Amino acid sequence: MNDPRSAAELAAAVAVPEAVSALDGPGDGGPSPSGARRAALGPVALVVAGGLSVQFGAAIAVLLMPRAGALGVVTLRLAAAALVLLVVCRPKLRGHSRADWGTVVAFGVVMGAMNTLFYQAAERIPLGAAVTLEVLGPLVLSVVASRRLVNLVWAGLALGGVVLLSGGGFDRLDPVGAAYALGAGAMWAAYIVFSARTGRRFPQADGLALAMVVAAVLSLPLGIMEAGSKLMVPSTLALGAAVAVLSSVLPYTLELMALRRLPAPTFAILMSLEPAIAAAAGFLLLDQALSTTDALAIALVIGASMGAVRAASRRGTMEGT
Repeated sequence: MNDPRSAAELAAAVAVPEAVSALDGPGDGGPSPSGARRAALGPVALVVAGGLSVQFGAAIAVLLMPRAGALGVVTLRLAAAALVLLVVCRPKLRGHSRADWGTVVAFGVVMGAMNTLFYQAAERIPLGAAVTLEVLGPLVLSVVASRRLVNLVWAGLALGGVVLLSGGGFDRLDPVGAAYALGAGAMWAAYIVFSARTGRRFPQADGLALAMVVAAVLSLPLGIMEAGSKLMVPSTLALGAAVAVLSSVLPYTLELMALRRLPAPTFAILMSLEPAIAAAAGFLLLDQALSTTDALAIALVIGASMGAVRAASRRGTMEGT
């Protein structure tokens, strides 16, 4: 990377991607040790609420897929989220260099690819499994960035979870769905990198809003090809708007509030619970029951994520002393 981040920052990016820009805003020095000690139940509840919002939004998206298809749902989510962010953020279009626009366009392309791949996966495999495979992208990025031998243990633990989840072969999960989820994880890792760069070039959440517009524009032809006029059905539009609010706008707001009072590593550890929340959402809304083996596999990946974040955090603390 031309502009590398510290291991602790990369570990924190295991969190929902929309929050990464808040971590990397211009002039943000990160939470202080005293701020970490003062972190209490309030910001923790905000992060958990954000995770619940994201994953239950994803479950609603799966329910919407029979009406609009996976690509149609992606278009509805990105378009609605882009409209909301444009109204709320009112990003400035002037005063940016060609490099700034290149970064935000790349960010939007990665964002669109990440959402498209994830919803293709969620259409084919259980939500908990899809999120578990997807989170491997940020986990691998965190492990590589930390450059510590001990993190190979966490990588091995995550790999063991994936093997369990696949039952020794991805044919049990649907290999195409699993491949889409892994691809979404790779895009999530790329998203972290471009979100960091965008956050440094644009104030507040302006870069996120502009990148969301790019992603929405790119997804529009695909959504129209798959769903056509179905996208304009009022009930479908309403559900698409609900997915956008639950999966993008609301969690971004909650996490932005939490990050003002919560240390980034603690935030990342909490967000490592995403696969478990996704599994719960899949069970409650989609009737996707987990076997004991599946639950153990998800627990292994969650444990690996937490271990990698804590190791990166300790290394960052030692380097700062």
